[in-house]
Amino acid sequence: MKTRAEEFQELRPLLFSIAYRLLGSVGEAEDAVQEAWLRFAGSATEVRSPKAFLSAAVTRISIDVLRSARVRREEYVGPWFPEPLLTDPYEDPVRSAELADSVSMAALLLLERLSPLERAVFVLREVFDFGFPEVASAVGRSEAACRQLAVRARRHMADGRPRFEADRRERVELAARFFEALHEGDLAGLQDLLAADVSLVSDAGGKAPQLARAVLGAPNVARLLAAVIPLLFRIEVTCEQHEVNGQPGAIFRDRHGKVLQTFALDILDGRVQAIRLVLNPEKLGHVGPVADAWALAEEVKQARRTAE
Repeated sequence: MKTRAEEFQELRPLLFSIAYRLLGSVGEAEDAVQEAWLRFAGSATEVRSPKAFLSAAVTRISIDVLRSARVRREEYVGPWFPEPLLTDPYEDPVRSAELADSVSMAALLLLERLSPLERAVFVLREVFDFGFPEVASAVGRSEAACRQLAVRARRHMADGRPRFEADRRERVELAARFFEALHEGDLAGLQDLLAADVSLVSDAGGKAPQLARAVLGAPNVARLLAAVIPLLFRIEVTCEQHEVNGQPGAIFRDRHGKVLQTFALDILDGRVQAIRLVLNPEKLGHVGPVADAWALAEEVKQARRTAE
């Protein structure tokens, strides 16, 4: 017979994946999972279904955190993105593509439009395929109410729901060509890989240099990237291709290996549709030691002056 600790460890990947999709924060998701464990370990009654108990606990904890986070996000400086997730610990080979899409930056930003309860019901039902009795137990509402919440959530998500290339290999190959052109500062090559209405947006939270506003359109985005990124490489910043939130992306590191920023790409119809940069150091600590973005920005300015 398994101990509670063993049952918890088996379910931990699922619990984290639920909490992260609800909260968009690696640290807050880990805290929610730990709190769920404390409730599980401290329960004096027999737990017939550890999965049901822990899923309900982590969902309710996450809903409470999400409600309090709304005010903080309204006061956030500049665009808000979820913390970049490099690896989703929950694996289901049958539904791997769906799980990857549900954790993408685009999908998580759409989830921000939902109320905390709608978000919880949508994640449990649509992403993790929980039955309505399990969903109702997790969120503390009737099955009928959960069905209504699910309908509203699906309606809100339907219009803007992201669609990504079905062929993962093609998506990865296009991303490799994109980062190669980026490394070479190949303006024409970059522009050819970008959708006409591509957007480039950065999240620094006022704690690192960031774009004043979103950059829109293939010519503008290509020019910016071709002008700035080679200067980063000149000061020994490296670009490490890595899946970010289930989509092609990269981690940029300074000469000491510290994390400067992450890139996440949305790819559809053979073109890069959106580029999302996370530079806020408070969102990068789980990736590794964080670089001093302000100091690197000064080095970039010096490199530009030298080049001129």
